[in-house]
Amino acid sequence: MVLMKKTLEKLRVLINEGTEYRSGLKLVEFFNNLGFKDTYSYGGGFPSRWVYTDERLTSLNGKPELDQCIRSLFSPINFVGRIEELDKLISDFNMYLSFDGWNVIRNGKEITFKKTDQIDALKETKDAKEISEDEFLNHEFSDLPIAKIGLDGSLQPVIELRIEEIRKCMQAKAPLATVFLCGSTLEGLLLGVALQHPRQFNQSTATPKEKDGKPKAFQDWTLSNMIDVAADLEILKEDVKKFSHSLRDFRNYIHPYEQMTSRFNPDDQTAKISFQVLKAAIFQLATIQ
Repeated sequence: MVLMKKTLEKLRVLINEGTEYRSGLKLVEFFNNLGFKDTYSYGGGFPSRWVYTDERLTSLNGKPELDQCIRSLFSPINFVGRIEELDKLISDFNMYLSFDGWNVIRNGKEITFKKTDQIDALKETKDAKEISEDEFLNHEFSDLPIAKIGLDGSLQPVIELRIEEIRKCMQAKAPLATVFLCGSTLEGLLLGVALQHPRQFNQSTATPKEKDGKPKAFQDWTLSNMIDVAADLEILKEDVKKFSHSLRDFRNYIHPYEQMTSRFNPDDQTAKISFQVLKAAIFQLATIQ
């Protein structure tokens, strides 16, 4: 099959960290199982993980090995004890893959493909109705109730200082710095809340798990994991979940090579969205009982 750029980008994220975190060495092993003969150098000279995966997926696009790549990625044997997580990952990927005319199907332990003319991402339900970017940005927030979140006493002043730094970056027209500060601050807030409510976060259907089925330690969760679990627990609402993932994508460009290859150039609008996501998340986190 031949996949569009957006689908390949989603596949890259799933390979690099979405299904499990793969180091540079693990990525080389993954793609060598698909016919490559790469070596990993610990002394430098290896490109960023994202650049490497992008290059390999581009090389496989349109070849039978791409099908093998997807089957290997979603192989149920790698998800023993966490099949629900696998099915959710497949469902999320199908939202992109359906634009290419395909769906991934799991039938027991088998992963196959089916032709489709339905675009999963365009299906809309009453409960998950999309909110527009303008509607989201037009929502006004007063003073941010950070204290009501109940963070660890030493963490709260750090968050407050970061908020002030973000405001300064906004005033200085520094969108890239704004994006990075907003993303890292959101991650810190969600980690702080997870540490307050470990049982709920570890028992969510979206909780990332090790191969033995046990929940991963919080320090091994990605920002994407934090967002999905907080949304599954209804701590974050659907609108914040949607735009939080956009912020997560923006923050991934902290690596210059990722920014260069993706031609990502944030502007004032990007900065506004990022800060609005953070403010909305703070208000929603402050209502946790």
